[in-house]
Amino acid sequence: MNQADKPRLTDAQKKQNHIVSEQKRREAIRRGFDRLAEIVPGMEGQGRSEAVVLAATVEYLKKQVAKKEELKKKAKERGMSEREFERAYQGAVRELETAESGDDEEGKVKVEGGGSGRRSAGR
Repeated sequence: MNQADKPRLTDAQKKQNHIVSEQKRREAIRRGFDRLAEIVPGMEGQGRSEAVVLAATVEYLKKQVAKKEELKKKAKERGMSEREFERAYQGAVRELETAESGDDEEGKVKVEGGGSGRRSAGR
């Protein structure tokens, strides 16, 4: 059957397809915000305002990046190269992921360096 042989959708069918697609898109966004609210400290049990969740997520990630930079600075002061630090840091992240392998993997968000947003040790 080629394109010319396929029946065209009615306007009502097109509208229904659009409604279903939009519902799926909104549900995916909702699930994403719910996952962020589970991961970011202080968001558990809060009413889910997307603006609040995003603001808290940005602050949390800034703190995690600052922690990593502080660790990198201390490692450099002790004579560790940046490459050695990254290797050790990634190894620690992998160890944490292995230790937490019983966690719900779907609920994790990958952040800088391949780690999970749930991590606080070493970041």
